Amino acid sequence: MHLHILGICGTFMGGLAALAREAGHRVTGCDTNVYPPMSTQLQALGIELIEGFAAEQLEFKPDVFVIGNVVTRGERFPLMEAILDAGLPYVSGPQWLAEHVLQGRHVLAVAGTHGKTTTTSMLAWILEHAGKQPGFLVGGVPQNFGVSARVGAGAPFVIEADEYDTAFFDKRSKFVHYRPRTAVLNNLEHDHADIFPDLAAIETQFHHLVRTVPATGRLIVNAREEALQRVIARGCWSEVQRFGAKKEEAGMLRARGEPQAFDVLRGSLKVARVEWGLIGEHNQLNALAAIAAAEHVGVSPEQSAAALAEFQNVRRRMELRGEVNGIKVYDDFAHHPTAIRTTVNGLRRRIAPVERILAIFEPRSNTMKLGTMKAQLPWALEEADLAFCNQQGLTWDAKEALAPMGAQAVVGADVDALVAAIVKAAKPGDHLLCMSNGGFGGIHDKLLAALAK
Repeated sequence: MHLHILGICGTFMGGLAALAREAGHRVTGCDTNVYPPMSTQLQALGIELIEGFAAEQLEFKPDVFVIGNVVTRGERFPLMEAILDAGLPYVSGPQWLAEHVLQGRHVLAVAGTHGKTTTTSMLAWILEHAGKQPGFLVGGVPQNFGVSARVGAGAPFVIEADEYDTAFFDKRSKFVHYRPRTAVLNNLEHDHADIFPDLAAIETQFHHLVRTVPATGRLIVNAREEALQRVIARGCWSEVQRFGAKKEEAGMLRARGEPQAFDVLRGSLKVARVEWGLIGEHNQLNALAAIAAAEHVGVSPEQSAAALAEFQNVRRRMELRGEVNGIKVYDDFAHHPTAIRTTVNGLRRRIAPVERILAIFEPRSNTMKLGTMKAQLPWALEEADLAFCNQQGLTWDAKEALAPMGAQAVVGADVDALVAAIVKAAKPGDHLLCMSNGGFGGIHDKLLAALAK
């Protein structure tokens, strides 16, 4: 079959394209403002990319158009209007995936506001290390695999389960299509303020996911999250494995020790020890979730710990992009205030107390662009020595939002202004932590080049 994918460079749709190509289908696609790593990955697979959404792409005459959730009605997407006018077949990405890839597999779905990509990658690697040959679809590029998706030869399929809506014609969360047998509920906060008015609305979607897990399935639930306890209290028909509480609880998995080296306990019994290269308590919790999920398909905590010792994380997760004159430049995907705070905290716990963190971020997600969580930014950045924010594209005043930080915060009109301010402030030994869920205007390379001068 020939698929033409609208919005192909999104992390989910790009992964779907890779799966379809691997399964033997012809795949073409279109998008705007493409950037690595997804664009380079797709080109390496021999997938033709078209810039823009022009109606002339009807001439491809595919068997079906697969529609990403970036697509809306109206003049911005003339190709979509042409598809509708011509009465041509179209389907959402999640529905196509469910019907053509996930059917008949043991689906392990990883849901949560934070840590989905990392935890999905951990779980896929654990199953690979254990010889399970899993398929997977991750919203990033796990370095242990080098690709964001593959069909896999074994029964398990690990998928990052996003709560964002499916498509302009299907406003359910993506994850309700996946029908998991193992579902990880990693954490839950208000996010995606462009489609969810409040936390309660997201809790409802999470309960829709819970409703799809069979009685013989298993829910892996973060015991620290009150919102998740409310979700489960609405009704649960599957076995529940809790993880992460700080106090001992019968049957629950928890950690004892620092995030980079810790024992895994079930109740009071030590069942494994994890020693690895990741930092931050958030990654410790991600590991517990992955260990618990892997156990549902027959992988022991000891086997999981051995796999995690070789885990290389995902690109754009505290990824060191370069070092110039003793100044390190990192790239990280953090974009929600809680994720920013945990990322800064993780780096702070790893480096010497006297070394400075310069936190550099752009509020790029729909939620952050709306300014819904701008009041949380000083809290998110308080462990950084200096904070630099990109004002470009915002309808709210970043200087006003960051005013409680005083001279600790600097706002730039655009990326170039931000680079100039950062280079002026940076000193040997500093850690420049760039955080965005987009390309951030190539700030990493611009910083490295400017620092070299």
